Amino acid sequence: MGDILITDDERDIRELISEILIDEGFTTRLAGTSDECMAQIEAETPALMILDIWLKDSNMDGIDILKTVKRDHPGVPVVIISGHGNIEIAVAAIKQGAYDFIEKPFNIDQLLVVIRRAMETSRLRRENVALKRGDSANMDMLGDSAAFRTLKTNLDKVTKSNGRVMLTGPAGAGKEIAARYIHTNSNRADAPFVTVSSASVEPERMEEVLFGRESPAKGIEKGLLEQANGGVIYFDEIADMPLGTQSKILRVLVDQTFQRVGGTESIQVDLRVISSTNKDLPTEIDAGVFREELYHRLNVVPIAVPSLEERREDIPLLAEYFIEMLNKAQGLPLRALADDARALLQTMQWPGNVRQLKNVVERVLILGESSSDISAKELPSSDEGPADEGRIVLSGGLATLPLREARELFEREYLLTQINRFGGNISRTASFVGMERSALHRKLKSLGVATTSKAGARVAYVEGETQ
Repeated sequence: MGDILITDDERDIRELISEILIDEGFTTRLAGTSDECMAQIEAETPALMILDIWLKDSNMDGIDILKTVKRDHPGVPVVIISGHGNIEIAVAAIKQGAYDFIEKPFNIDQLLVVIRRAMETSRLRRENVALKRGDSANMDMLGDSAAFRTLKTNLDKVTKSNGRVMLTGPAGAGKEIAARYIHTNSNRADAPFVTVSSASVEPERMEEVLFGRESPAKGIEKGLLEQANGGVIYFDEIADMPLGTQSKILRVLVDQTFQRVGGTESIQVDLRVISSTNKDLPTEIDAGVFREELYHRLNVVPIAVPSLEERREDIPLLAEYFIEMLNKAQGLPLRALADDARALLQTMQWPGNVRQLKNVVERVLILGESSSDISAKELPSSDEGPADEGRIVLSGGLATLPLREARELFEREYLLTQINRFGGNISRTASFVGMERSALHRKLKSLGVATTSKAGARVAYVEGETQ
């Protein structure tokens, strides 16, 4: 059920509330000062807080504690009580995120109704967080390649902070999944995660979408920033945001306040900002289409999300995950990957990255035979159609070369592909191609193939070519 932390400077009051709640089956902890309250929270986060506004002999009053709790533990409901209650105090407490306000002397039945409702809210939030962590963070963040491990290590370092994160990487690489992983494993996990699709919102509507609108006809319509209050606002492909909106977002980042379109009231929000882009923002700045100051505000912690090419070792694992996911979501056949299909998937080109891999798997499951394993012949070798079984189609350039040069070119490209497929691991490559490790090293040297570190993994390249 979780426990309830009662903070009141009057001993009789806090003990009375505690006795009432214990009789109702709740577990309680007590604090008489702000220091005792914060120490209790640090020791263990409560499921609910009952907090007095006025605390004698304390460094913080109830509103100060409320602000701190809603910043560090936004999912904890806080019920404010006060013997000096008035509408101004109640409004101030609710604006700062209080669940409800009760005036002393309180009615016991009223108190219990509020407590039960707040505890149910707390329970549902905890269950929601557990589901998110189980289904989203652990399942979607899949991989074992060096590039993936580097990414996950970097993401884990920023989950517990409120620092702004800039995710960079090609389209389809999984930047939003990385953003959701940060959110799901953060202190804001039970608060909203709101996505701003910078490229899909019409420029003339962007401010209304972000800031909301006030009008006599429709009243107040909350925008995405207000909807994300206490949680995360995720700017997807931030480079596509209109210049005029960029300057207003900059002011929000500085002040954490804004006004709705058509309104005059200053709205205060508590947001963590995560952004992503597949463009080179310094180049966009030089071109005059992205504000440099906004870039520096957003790019506090830059994290690169690797392309699928940089994590080829993960492709079979991802493909199997998509097969299972599509079986559960759409009822598509639950098929295994044959060895030749696993190998071909790892050597194919993936300009659309993880998103393209999912689409290919879905297509094969829809069109293929449900009673057999997925074989290489079912996979597309190009945009034109499935692979030709038993044949290699020569490119025009290769077909015009003498045998010796063509063989050397083929061996170079073949070995480059295999080494990159195995993440630069020479031993695994040698085993697959059927060569001794020392013989493979000699062959690579004769072909001018070397390896270097890229995105945490070893990547093969031809010496003399630009990396």
